[in-house]
Amino acid sequence: MGKILHADQMKKCIGCYSCMLACARTIQHDFSPHKAAIQIRSVGGLQSRLVVDICRGCTDPPCALVCNCGALNARLDGGVRFHKNKCIGCGNCVEACTAGAIRFDEDNKRPIVCIQCGTCIKYCPHEVLSMT
Repeated sequence: MGKILHADQMKKCIGCYSCMLACARTIQHDFSPHKAAIQIRSVGGLQSRLVVDICRGCTDPPCALVCNCGALNARLDGGVRFHKNKCIGCGNCVEACTAGAIRFDEDNKRPIVCIQCGTCIKYCPHEVLSMT
């Protein structure tokens, strides 16, 4: 089985956004945490807790099924491969993602897709994220 990103220790997350910054900087080549494929957010309220929006590594990913230009291809072990050069920026994948993990980058007119590289894991100081 391949490596799929999991956030199984969210109770340990302090919202430092190190994972988001690492992804944005090293993968997206941008300094904005909003450009990261992983997003940590608060669900609000008095007893606020943090949740993560990240690719769940679907074995039959709906985002790849709706991609008409071949930019997203299902990986055998779950998740997708993203070919930026093939992407036409239609946004169908954003709508189809059942985890809400794909967002559209208005600046580049392309989706922001997790490539399951593990960069976010390396930079998480509290071992919240893992790949199994």
